Amino acid sequence: MDINQLSEIGFTTNGNSSTGFILISKLSTIIKRVFDITFSFLGLLFLSPFFIFAAIMIKRESIGPVFYRGLRVGKDGKNFEIIKFRTMYEKAESYEGPRITSSEDSRITSVGRWLRSTKINELPQLWNVLRGEMSLVGPRPEDPEIASAWPEETRRIILSIRPGITSPASIAYYDEEKQLSSPNFMDDYIGVIMPDKLRLDCLYVRHHSFLADLDAIFWTLTVLVPRYSKKPVPEGSLFGGPLSLAIRTYFSWFVIDFLVAFGCVGLVGVGYRAFMVLDIGFLPAVAVATLLALLFGLTNTLLDLKRVVWSRATPEDIFGLFISCGIVAVIGMSLEFVFHWFKLPDGFMAITSLAVLFGFVITRYRFRLITGLASRWATFRGTGYGAGERVLIVGAGKGGEFATWLLRRQDFQRMFTIIGYVDDDPRKQGMRLDGLDVLGSTADIPNIAKEYDIGVIFYAIGRETLADYERITRLCKLTGAHFVSVEAILGALMTQLSNPVKAT
Repeated sequence: MDINQLSEIGFTTNGNSSTGFILISKLSTIIKRVFDITFSFLGLLFLSPFFIFAAIMIKRESIGPVFYRGLRVGKDGKNFEIIKFRTMYEKAESYEGPRITSSEDSRITSVGRWLRSTKINELPQLWNVLRGEMSLVGPRPEDPEIASAWPEETRRIILSIRPGITSPASIAYYDEEKQLSSPNFMDDYIGVIMPDKLRLDCLYVRHHSFLADLDAIFWTLTVLVPRYSKKPVPEGSLFGGPLSLAIRTYFSWFVIDFLVAFGCVGLVGVGYRAFMVLDIGFLPAVAVATLLALLFGLTNTLLDLKRVVWSRATPEDIFGLFISCGIVAVIGMSLEFVFHWFKLPDGFMAITSLAVLFGFVITRYRFRLITGLASRWATFRGTGYGAGERVLIVGAGKGGEFATWLLRRQDFQRMFTIIGYVDDDPRKQGMRLDGLDVLGSTADIPNIAKEYDIGVIFYAIGRETLADYERITRLCKLTGAHFVSVEAILGALMTQLSNPVKAT
């Protein structure tokens, strides 16, 4: 991971920030390795009876060893022997044929075809994981001959971590052998599938996390079920599946809301004790805070506020937050009035709910609160959104934020309607920034353009490789929409500023 990538996720190479990144990175590596050791050991232990059954099936069908050992490129470019159940006939042509297999490959045995379709042939790699040569989740290890053809930058990124039994690329191409059915399947693999798998592997290396690994394992198990394997997993969900989304949008905010509510209960209690004898007790205070946090989480979910990235929230989002807090306050006061669960003094729940309201708002908005209200007032005075050309913004970073700001100016509002973002950052998939949904990844551009009848695509990615730029622009051109680049607009603006028109 280079300096530019570090700066993209909020770290620099100076002082405490660099130290913090190193510590987090080391901790993440330790957690991942402990997880790998634990579950690879348990997997080998509990699957050993099944391994014996598979070994008997393999030996009964054809002569040869039970396991296949092949050379693969591992972390830091070190070669190792990968272990799989043997799925081919033990013949010379099995070793002399293509490195990649297709669905009609005659070298594969009947039992081997079943082992491959169910991915059971990959299970012995748990031994590679236990030895530290592989991880449960990581880029799939490649044959040295094929890996030697990778671009140097791609090779450096992918080989910076341990390869894995499964990965987002493996999930996206779980039926790879079925896709390779043409006579020129090696050309199809080298020209189409391999570049896309390398792109997904690079995305994984840049954005991987423990929760994302758990999601990858979940998706791997899902695609092995025939009923669910027919529908491909959306690319954005490959890196941020249901577990990551639940933790990011529900659990983390519940913890924050609980702490805010607990603090507000304590502050209101201190205020009451200045005028009367009051002893709520620790457990009732925790119960009140938990109730408020749960109610707030439920109403936020119903009002679709869980997907808002509050650092990029719009003025409109704050009104939903006030509605949510108001509902919580009314429910909380009603429960106390009817059931008298906590034996609180008169007005205590009402004042606490009001305090929690402001606590929740401030926690999410921080310094955006004042500017958000001011912008909302300006919007009330404006003309609102029109029904002009439908716009899709590629990139939900700073460039996308600028594009959104520009297109929302009064003169442009009548001409353009922003539909949403696309972005390859898994942390942004399914979220809402600047009041707009992140509709998918850049790979989804053609489908999104067709579904939403996009007329203009606004390219707003500041830093990307030439290969990524060419790939994205090619997808944009396939849609037939007008293609506009933020960089071109800024370039024209800088030219205008450097060559001002002289007054006559």
